[in-house]
Amino acid sequence: MGGMGGLQTLFKDSSVLTHSVKPGTTARILRFARPFAAMIAIFLIVVCLDAVAGVIPPLLYRDLVNDGILKGNAALVVELALLAAVILVTDAGLGLALSYLAAAIGNRIVLSMRTALFDHIQRMPLAFFIRIQTGALVSRMDRDVSGAQSAFTDVLSSVIGNFIAVALVLAAMAVLSWRITLVSLALAPVFVLPARTMGRRLQALAREAMSLNARMNSTMYERFNVAGAQLSKLYGRPDEETARFRERAARVADNDVKRGQVRQYFVASMTLLGSLATAAAYGWGGVLTISHAIDLGTLVALVSYLARLYGPITGLSNVQVTVMTALVSFERVFEVLDLQPMIREKPDAKPVPAGPAGIEFSHVSFRYPTADEVSLASLESVATPERQRAEPAVLRDLSFTVAPGTLTALVGPSGAGKTTITQLIPRLYDVRGGAVTVNGMDVRDATLASLHARIGIVTQDTHLFNDTVRANLLFANPGARAAELEEALRAAQIWPLVASLPDGLETIVVERGYRFSGGEKQRLSIARLLLKAPDIVILDEATAHLDSESEAAIQKAFEIALAGRTSIVIAHRLSTILKADQILVIQGGQVAERGSHTELLARNGLYADLYRRQFSDVPD
Repeated sequence: MGGMGGLQTLFKDSSVLTHSVKPGTTARILRFARPFAAMIAIFLIVVCLDAVAGVIPPLLYRDLVNDGILKGNAALVVELALLAAVILVTDAGLGLALSYLAAAIGNRIVLSMRTALFDHIQRMPLAFFIRIQTGALVSRMDRDVSGAQSAFTDVLSSVIGNFIAVALVLAAMAVLSWRITLVSLALAPVFVLPARTMGRRLQALAREAMSLNARMNSTMYERFNVAGAQLSKLYGRPDEETARFRERAARVADNDVKRGQVRQYFVASMTLLGSLATAAAYGWGGVLTISHAIDLGTLVALVSYLARLYGPITGLSNVQVTVMTALVSFERVFEVLDLQPMIREKPDAKPVPAGPAGIEFSHVSFRYPTADEVSLASLESVATPERQRAEPAVLRDLSFTVAPGTLTALVGPSGAGKTTITQLIPRLYDVRGGAVTVNGMDVRDATLASLHARIGIVTQDTHLFNDTVRANLLFANPGARAAELEEALRAAQIWPLVASLPDGLETIVVERGYRFSGGEKQRLSIARLLLKAPDIVILDEATAHLDSESEAAIQKAFEIALAGRTSIVIAHRLSTILKADQILVIQGGQVAERGSHTELLARNGLYADLYRRQFSDVPD
């Protein structure tokens, strides 16, 4: 752990790394670096060897001038020149090794960080994904994590290496001539001033750049997915969309120009200061040589050391700019990692009890979470003042029971809370009051894996991954055999279509299943459900995109495949409602009526009114 100790000391003590950094950031960075302590230790050893190799050539040049050239010893000149060449080649090799080790360590740490971020985001609740912009979130995992990688690379290859190099060079210069060393160092404090000023400016510009890039990426994600592209074309506004994108892209470009100018000013000022220091060393050193205070070879060695002194000093000053900028990326990554998901598994959670699944809603109340409860303002397009404003209640004192193996239909006007009810069972959201139980266990006390394994959902808005038909099906059951895939596709009444495709199950389904019609996508999702074979089935308008003939076939497949399973169906189709063991009429977040189709019609209440308006032209 020696390498980690050195790195930790650098992080802790160096103002280069702690300036304008949130408390605890460096400690969290080190936690990601700890598994790679052995590689870091090797890196530090190579750094020391490289620094030592860099100090030797100027000493050889001194002897080459004094004992070789001035004394006319050609053999010694050749010998020392060859020796210097060997050391320089070795130094170059060590430099390549340092670059490789720095890149390897940085990439491994970034891989660990990116994986942790992906895993954390996957566990966020549905409400998080509803509010945030996808482009902004992807930018955190891509651009910001890559920026964090540059911080590690610069710290390892520049800060540590340059620090050791400066220390050794100063020691060697002091031994050769403490006078010239003092003159050379007189300008060193001036190097810090532009670094601090421009570092703060670059840090602010970097934070702005990340925000601007996230907005630009979000525009592309929204306009270039199938639904966004179709909407743009149907409304015929490409010129306005281009102008909107150009405005955001122009702000990104302006920011890049500003950052480039600041960096260029910094490099120019550092180069000028280094040149002035060299001129001062030649001037003062020349006077000392003429007065025989030092010899010519020592002057040559000292000037050679200056090139190795101000280069690392410039690097140390420049790395403050780079690392301060990159640490913004770390903070943005940690900002997401610090956002705790509302839906979390209890430490003592237990699997859902086995057996036929019964469901009970007991005095359930629910409102959707506020923005501050589930997301970050920096991941949303507009951070508005109502982020803490409580949403109105969607469900109020809702109670009902679904017996194992029965079919319950939810009907009611739009916005009554039907979909919300189905989302509480798999804990896509948590109740605000009351409880939802499966087989007598509160879903909040169950392990999420066991709960989700027992529930299958098919919604009206079917999502298919940009992958093969086979991969989309195996997402529900990774161990399914080819015969099981075919059986599920046959039951979903889509096997003839899949079999007729040139690539069959290996046919690529593009994003959102655009190569398939709405009914075909729906049947693929039903096949996926059948492969999972869950104990609880939730259908939210699952047959909405099917024609009458396809729906009849699917309903028959459901009768066979879902027999004995507990089902909750949101549907406006009379065929589904007639087969329900119970119908719940949802209005205003409560159960307004319950019973069978015949019973509810006889009451001549809300259900009867809905029936007359929606199904009056359908024979009983």
